Amino acid sequence: MDDRQRKEAGHEAEDAALRYLVGRGLKLVLRNYQCRIGEIDLVMLDHATLVLIEVRYRASHRYGGAAASVTKQKQRRIINAAKYLLVSHSELRRFPVRFDVIAIDSLGGSVDWIRAAFIL
Repeated sequence: MDDRQRKEAGHEAEDAALRYLVGRGLKLVLRNYQCRIGEIDLVMLDHATLVLIEVRYRASHRYGGAAASVTKQKQRRIINAAKYLLVSHSELRRFPVRFDVIAIDSLGGSVDWIRAAFIL
């Protein structure tokens, strides 16, 4: 799979994750929030909780699958991007924050929603 195909597959996985979460009542606030520190794939509201979601897609379980790819280093980058998000979007500070992971191991396959996958 070349870079273009990987990006397309990643975008499809994010689309699938978004549809899945909206179908379960979450509301989209921001998509692909980027700052100099990192990126948050989906920023959503689950009732009165701000949910910061990392979407991981893996076509193969060769290296442990999608969920296993959210390393401590990746978690730190997401947490730091979240801090930046809350500083730059003060209206979001009133919500408690939760970090979730959506793991998709094959496009069109099952979606694994890991709530509170890690903490601030």
